[in-house]
Amino acid sequence: MEDNREVIINVEHLTKDYGYGRGVFDVSIKVHKGECYGYLGPNGAGKSTTIRHIMGFSKTSVGKVQIFGVDSFGNTDKILSRVGYLPGEPAIPAGLDGWGFIHMMEGMRGEANEERLKYLLDLFKFDPGMPVKQMSLGEKRKLAVVAAFMNDPDVLILDEPTSGLDPVMQKVFIKFVIDEKKRGKTILLSSHIFSEVDATCDTISIIKDGHHVSTFNANELKKSQDKTFELFFMNKEELHNYLDNLNKFEVLASSDDLLIAVIKFPHDKHNEFFQTLKGVKITKFEEKPFTLQDYFMSFYKEERDFGGLEGVKGNTKEGLKK
Repeated sequence: MEDNREVIINVEHLTKDYGYGRGVFDVSIKVHKGECYGYLGPNGAGKSTTIRHIMGFSKTSVGKVQIFGVDSFGNTDKILSRVGYLPGEPAIPAGLDGWGFIHMMEGMRGEANEERLKYLLDLFKFDPGMPVKQMSLGEKRKLAVVAAFMNDPDVLILDEPTSGLDPVMQKVFIKFVIDEKKRGKTILLSSHIFSEVDATCDTISIIKDGHHVSTFNANELKKSQDKTFELFFMNKEELHNYLDNLNKFEVLASSDDLLIAVIKFPHDKHNEFFQTLKGVKITKFEEKPFTLQDYFMSFYKEERDFGGLEGVKGNTKEGLKK
């Protein structure tokens, strides 16, 4: 079905090759007006490289990058007047205090919004009176957040936005993003934290080694038809016998220490799955909700630490095998 929504951020076949497999390759992104677009991948996957091109800080080797229909490269000054950009590692002059940095940013933009500034300072519980060189990492991040969004921009571009924030402020920031989306703002959020992407984003792209490996609607993923069950066995012999005779279904992980196996199968194979349990000595079984992390890790199997067992009480990395 054709999507007639206005495209605010448009990236078409972006390629920037730095050599030795580093860079981004044939990356395409469309962020529509009023949408929160999640860009999910580990550090070094290419998220920040893509964002630097969107902001016009780097020139593409191949492809087109635009915001509001204007080429990003060469028009950064025009873009910044309508875009709130939060970099992964904000550069804040150490010789200023918080107020000095805020006033400097207001002067660069040629505008001030005192009402919005007060709202952000209260929301993030931040006092700008402290010298930057005395600020903690979390306080510098708060200052960067306030400075990026104090002019109430139409578009928010967030690169690892909660890095350095404590858990309480991370929750405050996630609620802030949700509220901004309700106000009609367009948001691109780059992160490696599943919870913040899952809580805020409408569309998600997964990037691995500079390549997009999947782009999908977040709600559709949550309605996935696949089922995942955890089986708890009486002993190792029962566990091994079961796995040795299980041919039709995918084993996401198993643990000799925990006597657990995690099995995945299509929703219409319920009866076949339960047939495999006949005569097997198990203490219990539980359905495990399919998560964004499960889907993400299907593309990063070689880096999987918990093999789909994260969140199981008493689980450890030891004893797990794929």
